[in-house]
Amino acid sequence: MAEPEAPAAPRQRNSVEPATTGIAGIADPAPLGLAAFALTTFLLSSDNANILHGSGNAWLGYGLAYGGLIQLLAGMWEFRRGNVFGATAFSSYGGFWIGLWFYFIHNAPNTKDLGFILLAFAIFNLYMLACATRVNAAVTAVFLTLQLTEIFLFIGFLADNTNIIKVGGWIGIVTAATAWYTSFAGVFNSFGGARGLPVGRPLMRT
Repeated sequence: MAEPEAPAAPRQRNSVEPATTGIAGIADPAPLGLAAFALTTFLLSSDNANILHGSGNAWLGYGLAYGGLIQLLAGMWEFRRGNVFGATAFSSYGGFWIGLWFYFIHNAPNTKDLGFILLAFAIFNLYMLACATRVNAAVTAVFLTLQLTEIFLFIGFLADNTNIIKVGGWIGIVTAATAWYTSFAGVFNSFGGARGLPVGRPLMRT
């Protein structure tokens, strides 16, 4: 069966794919990386928002296997496709989840530690947010909501303020939903055809 044609939306990039040429035989890994990021973000954010009422460790295994290793693989595939933005984003946040898993496994969690970890990633995320404006509106929304999540969380953890942490948790749930939608759009639009899910145009034109 012939490969389906791409959706008729030449000005809208379907996921985190900047203006690069795909490599034959390698599918776009962005929907997979976004799905992995969304699920682990949802689990951890639900705990931060205090709506799970469980052990608090529901995210741990998935943080290593799905948010960590799968995102890292997505990042490596993005390198192979020549997508610097996607490779940097997925590899870095894959490393974030793997590192967070190791931290929780080998240490008693400390709010000051977590605050500085999240501060560091908020700095990284800030320039990735600026770069995301050159991809599409959906990807920009993912990085914008993630930026707010990290800001509220690092302030909450450094101040040891559970109310601020809860706000960060709820914004994290919104971040996960945004990433899931962007992943869904990437999978849906990969089938081609005239109808595709909107992801919006880049906010910053080249």
